[in-house]
Amino acid sequence: MSALLAIAGTRPLRRRHRTIAQLREQGFCLMRQMLPQAIVEELDQDIAERFLDTPFCEGGFYGTRTKRFGKLLIRAAHARLLAEQPAIVAIARDLLEPHCDTIQLNVCQAIEVHPGEIAQVPHRDQDMWHGPKGTHEYLLNVMWPMTPFREANGATRLWPRSHGEAALAPPPSKAGVAIECEPGDALLFLGSTLHGAGANTTTTPRRAIVTGYSLGWLKPYENPWLAYPPDVARHFPASLAALAGYSQHRPNLGNVDGQCPSRLLEPDIEDHVAAIDALTPDQQAMVAEHVARERSDRT
Repeated sequence: MSALLAIAGTRPLRRRHRTIAQLREQGFCLMRQMLPQAIVEELDQDIAERFLDTPFCEGGFYGTRTKRFGKLLIRAAHARLLAEQPAIVAIARDLLEPHCDTIQLNVCQAIEVHPGEIAQVPHRDQDMWHGPKGTHEYLLNVMWPMTPFREANGATRLWPRSHGEAALAPPPSKAGVAIECEPGDALLFLGSTLHGAGANTTTTPRRAIVTGYSLGWLKPYENPWLAYPPDVARHFPASLAALAGYSQHRPNLGNVDGQCPSRLLEPDIEDHVAAIDALTPDQQAMVAEHVARERSDRT
């Protein structure tokens, strides 16, 4: 897997900065040829086969002519490659980590939009969370086409510059832009960017995988500990396990018995353990000063 990561993915720092600038300016960015065609073909074969037995979604939001399934890290070969694509994870960290201690994998899901599906309601994924909007980003989404994206087959529609503070304004009256792209490309868009799947007016489905990264202190869209319980996650690389929820977010958030949940991935787990501080540097300094003062007063 490490060799595949090297093949798939490191892009120059200059490209990363340019991508971040575009995300901040217009709310989305298309990165071309981020995956080798051989990997795309294998991924598409994996999800196409599983979609055969996956029923259509229920409800107007997901779409009644659309199929979706998660748990992709264990259901599709090389899905881990998407989740840990180095250049994109670096972009997610640059965008999100000013507002959190660490990022997390918010979703890793396969989507198949069938002929006859209507356009999805325009929405912003940040509205999953009820916190204040317009001050910082909650997540970064990445759409990976497995089949060509065309306006006619339901390519993702995006509303340029509808992100950030603009998300507080009424929705734009004009139509969004259908982003046409190819398998191997990566379409990045912010959680505050207005978007939605288009209508599929063709005779064939269009397929994609969406990965997303959110602030580490949020409850993620896909419950990672149920999707990837410890007996599954212990076979992940440590970096992927951390993205999938087996990481403590300072201060002390998401712990198990006062320790990082990654301890659940160890072969021999002690039942009686000591809770251990996991604080940010400023909190650690504040606590150390307090402890020193208290001890000094006692002497």
